[in-house]
Amino acid sequence: MTESQLLTGPLEPTNESYAIAKIAGIKLCQSYRRQYGSNFISAMPTNLYGPNDNFDLKSAHVLPAMMRKFHEAKEAGTREVVIWGTGTPRREFLHADDLADACVFLMGHYEGEGHVNVGTGEDLSIRELAEALRAIIYPEAALAWDASKPDGMPRKWLDVSLLHGLGWRHRIGLREGVASTYDWFLRNPDHLRL
Repeated sequence: MTESQLLTGPLEPTNESYAIAKIAGIKLCQSYRRQYGSNFISAMPTNLYGPNDNFDLKSAHVLPAMMRKFHEAKEAGTREVVIWGTGTPRREFLHADDLADACVFLMGHYEGEGHVNVGTGEDLSIRELAEALRAIIYPEAALAWDASKPDGMPRKWLDVSLLHGLGWRHRIGLREGVASTYDWFLRNPDHLRL
C-alpha cells in the first residue's frame, strides 16, 4: 500500500476503529501544518514489536501473542502450539527500535505534508512467522491451526519507496529482532504486560 492509496477503499471491518483513529491523527497533523505552519510529520508504521510490548493474549498483536504462546508451551512441556487462523495471511513487521530510528531520520530529512509509510518493505505469511518464532523459542513444538478463528485481512504490506528514496532502511532483521525481543521477555518478567 502506497501513501496515496490511503482512503481509496473501504476499511477492513475488524480494524476499522483503529484505522479511523490513525487516519484522524494524520488529518490533525495536516490541519495543524496548514493552520499554524507547524512542521508536523505523520509516520505510518507497519506492525511493530520489541521490548516492552504487550504480551496479553487477549489484547496483544500477533507477534507478541505468538511469542508468549510458544514460551508458555515450552515452559509447560506442551508439544503443540495452537495459532489462530489458517496461517496464510501475510504481514510485515518492524522492530520498535527501527521505528524510533526512522522517526528521528524523518525529522531531519522530510518536510512534506503527507504521511510516510515506515516499514521494512518485506512481508511473510503468518505460517512463516510462526515457524520463525518456533525456531527461536521452542523448536520441538508442533504447529496447529485453529481455522475457526479469523485471519483478518489477507495482506498488510506497506510500500516504503518514499522512505527508502529519502535514504532510510531498517537495520533489524526479523529473526534478529525476534531473538532480542524474546531475550528481553525472559530477562524482564516483572515488566511484562500479561
